[in-house]
Amino acid sequence: MNERKPSFLYSLKAVLWSFVGLRRKSDFEQDPGKLNPIHVIVAGLLGVAVFIGILIVIVKIVVSP
Repeated sequence: MNERKPSFLYSLKAVLWSFVGLRRKSDFEQDPGKLNPIHVIVAGLLGVAVFIGILIVIVKIVVSP
C-alpha cells in the first residue's frame, strides 16, 4: 500500500474550512488517515493569529477618529 505523507497544506485547508464551518462529510471521513496532529495544531494557531489580527485591524479602523 502506497500511503502519502500528510501534507501541511491539506491540514491548513482542513482547519480553515473547519473555522468557517463548511466541511463535507467525505472530508471528515478521510481526515484520520490524511492529517498529521502537529500540522493541525500549527495550522490552528496560525488561523487564530490571523483571525485575531483581522479583528484588531477592523477595530482600529472603526474606532479611529
